[in-house]
Amino acid sequence: QVQLVESGGGLVQAGGSLRLSCAASGSIFSIDAMAWYRQAQGKQRELVAAITSGGSTNYVDSVKGRFTISRDNAKNTVYLQMNSLEPEDTAVYYCNAKAVRTPRYRNLEVWGQGTLVTVSS
Repeated sequence: QVQLVESGGGLVQAGGSLRLSCAASGSIFSIDAMAWYRQAQGKQRELVAAITSGGSTNYVDSVKGRFTISRDNAKNTVYLQMNSLEPEDTAVYYCNAKAVRTPRYRNLEVWGQGTLVTVSS
């Protein structure tokens, strides 16, 4: 069984920074893409940033230049460094892993439980 455990959320003032972490545990051979999504109250879940096992990244326009996604393949961990936070960044942030290979599965998709980020003005 593969699990994603997020940490690092919390309350921060506008202009501040937070770093989210997401560690995958279980019998994992490899993970193709890892990503961060967020869902603000009353809105649909949106992709914030994604990174492949090779290090290619993409970001939603609203966070470009402020957020940086990175990963440690050896630790099956993905990070999201968030700088210059704005009240509009307030949301529950979810970690996602795609194309996870395990002894039993070739193409598993796994979600974390979410971590709340609140940015006060």
